[in-house]
Amino acid sequence: MGDSYYEYLLKQWIQGGKKDARLKDAWKRAMKEMMDTMVVTTSSGLQFVAELEGPRQRNRMDHLACFVAGMLMLGSRTLPRDEVDPRWEPFAAELTHTCYQMYVRMPTGLSPEYVAFNLQAARGQEMSVPGDAPHNLLRPEAAEALWYMWYYTGDPKYRQWGHEMFVPFLRHCKVKYGFSAITDVRKKPPPKRDSQESFWLGETLKYFYLLFSPRSTLNLEEFVLNTEAQPLRIL
Repeated sequence: MGDSYYEYLLKQWIQGGKKDARLKDAWKRAMKEMMDTMVVTTSSGLQFVAELEGPRQRNRMDHLACFVAGMLMLGSRTLPRDEVDPRWEPFAAELTHTCYQMYVRMPTGLSPEYVAFNLQAARGQEMSVPGDAPHNLLRPEAAEALWYMWYYTGDPKYRQWGHEMFVPFLRHCKVKYGFSAITDVRKKPPPKRDSQESFWLGETLKYFYLLFSPRSTLNLEEFVLNTEAQPLRIL
């Protein structure tokens, strides 16, 4: 639940003209500890960021954690080359793929709030949806990851994945006056919650818009996006 802190270590360093090494170094330390202790791979090859409760590892990941992929790509492409961990970009790509799978494996094509992983399960059966997690609140983090991956790599598969993820929002969430969160992504049609969080407009739709727009729409040499996807000019 402290995700924005780690994001802002990097982004404050960038927005401030890359002058405050304390921020950059703190972010690098955090990313090293994450890569060393929290990255888990299932027997079939899916990678995700596990949760730690003291010494105990929980093999689950929130949709919220999908932002890590974009953060790692941003760091990899902005830090001095000799300070970049060669693990960052490959893991960012793998994590983005896992987040995409959180959508396409569900009957509705929409991700639940979080998934649990069975590390030894056969391919296609690694993810399960716990009883308190089947809802979708229109969150932005997976779309955010897709945009950063597409922005920095130009690989068209990220736009294709984005299209596959966006269409179910139109199919299952669009209502007369906006878009509604849904209570269970496993049910077709899914029951609606009659609520729309502000981040749907402020972030999720913005990241999809950027993903399907020309790369020049937002220049990350001139702007940094805060955790609510507002563009701030780099000093």
